[in-house]
Parts: sequence; structure tokens; C-alpha cells
Amino acid sequence: MFKTARSKVQTWITAGAGTIAALFVAGLMGAFGALPAHAPPQLPPGTAVDAGRWRVQPVRAYVSHARVHGVLLKPGQKALVLEADMTNRTAQSDKAYFDVFKPDGIALPDPMPMIALTRDATLTPELHPGMTERMAYVWPLAGDAVVPASVSFGITTEMFKPRDNLYGMPGWFNPYRLGTVTLPVADGQAQGTGS
Repeated sequence: MFKTARSKVQTWITAGAGTIAALFVAGLMGAFGALPAHAPPQLPPGTAVDAGRWRVQPVRAYVSHARVHGVLLKPGQKALVLEADMTNRTAQSDKAYFDVFKPDGIALPDPMPMIALTRDATLTPELHPGMTERMAYVWPLAGDAVVPASVSFGITTEMFKPRDNLYGMPGWFNPYRLGTVTLPVADGQAQGTGS
């Protein structure tokens, strides 16, 4: 009987120590989890950046008050336009580029931009492997929307996995912000954008 009581006391002590250790570890994990995340880096403008399946180089930003690269605006609208050189780094044609750029600090009526080739105003084309194309990201805005003199554009990338966890198929997953590039914003339609 004495052995049984002693075993019970040892079990309670061991369980109590284990519980205390688990609470301590959980507390540490919670404390580290509550730390602010590091801000994505500020990328230099005019530099090509490998962003997962795309190599991107933001070129210029401006506000258009009329049709731009084939994108029609409604009466009373204007548009924030980002032109960027984009290269498909994969082995197949693709147009999964809608989420690559996102302007920060501007209330967008629709976060999904209209996208066109600048050379011929083709809307949402597939980009072929290894071919660099200049693309125009066009975000329509209300005519009275305030656009600052410079805008930061977040660049989103994805990771390639040869086998995903769900289907065992290759693909691009886990989008995250790679960094931010800040460009001055010119006002008025740039020459040659009214196609």
C-alpha cells in the first residue's frame, strides 16, 4: 500500500512538472507569436525582381483620365496605372499575374486590376515562357479619388512545390509579399497610352 501511494505521488509530481513545462513552452510560443512581423523589404525601383513564376520590373506609374491601353473608363472615372516588364519564368504559358502587384494606401473600388499588353492593348493575355512583355495594370478610381505623389506597390510571390500536400501535384502555392517598390506617380495620360 505504501508503494502504491508513493507511485501515485511520483505520478502527480511528474504530471505536474510536465504540465508546468507545457504551459511554459506554450507561453513562450504565444509571446513570440505576438511579436510584430518583419515588414517586407523596400525594393529599389527600376530593378528586375524574381517573384516566383514571374520576373518583374516596375517601370512607371501614372494617373490616366481617359482610355488607357484599351481599358475604357466610365464617365467621371480616372485610373491608376502601373507599367511593368514581366517575364514568365515557367515552362508553360500563363496569366496568373493578377495578384502580383497591389497599390498600398489607396482605397480601390475593385482590388482586381484590368491588365493589358502595352504594345497592342490585348487584355489579359497569356505570357509565354522566357518572353518579356510590358504590361499595364489599370485600377479604375473615382474621379475625385486622391492619388499621392508616390505610391508603394506590394509585390506578391509564390513558392513552387513539386508535390502539393493535398493532391500530390506540382504547382505554385503559399503567396506572400516579397517586398514593396515605391514609384512617383505622374498625372495625366502618358503619350501613346490611348490605344
